[in-house]
Amino acid sequence: MERTYIMLKPDALKRKVAGEIISRIEKKGFEISEMKMLNLTEDVLKEHYAHIAEKPFFPEILEFMTSGPVIGMIVEGDGVIEGMRRLMGPTQWVEALPGTIRGDFAFSTGENLIHGSDSVENAEEEIKRFFG
Repeated sequence: MERTYIMLKPDALKRKVAGEIISRIEKKGFEISEMKMLNLTEDVLKEHYAHIAEKPFFPEILEFMTSGPVIGMIVEGDGVIEGMRRLMGPTQWVEALPGTIRGDFAFSTGENLIHGSDSVENAEEEIKRFFG
């Protein structure tokens, strides 16, 4: 059984679409084996976003991701990493098709509602980071 890390970002909670997103994950047939609400720190975010921490837009990401709580989840199922990536839609919200989470709800690339691991290795690293 494959596992992935999914995080609903502060905008999903502020806009009150977290329940709809969780429902879509479950209706797709994936199982949420663990879930918790988190308030992220700058240190955790620098580790999580190490690949872009030196980019000029990173302070905006820090401000956004610390602006409110997030929901972290471990989601399991056959092909869950690729399945969740398709369900989420592309990071660039304008490229996300209707029927995807970002295609239906996002209206900004910076605030695009959801994060999902992009590989088995990253999923395990992110699960360890956020769930110990």
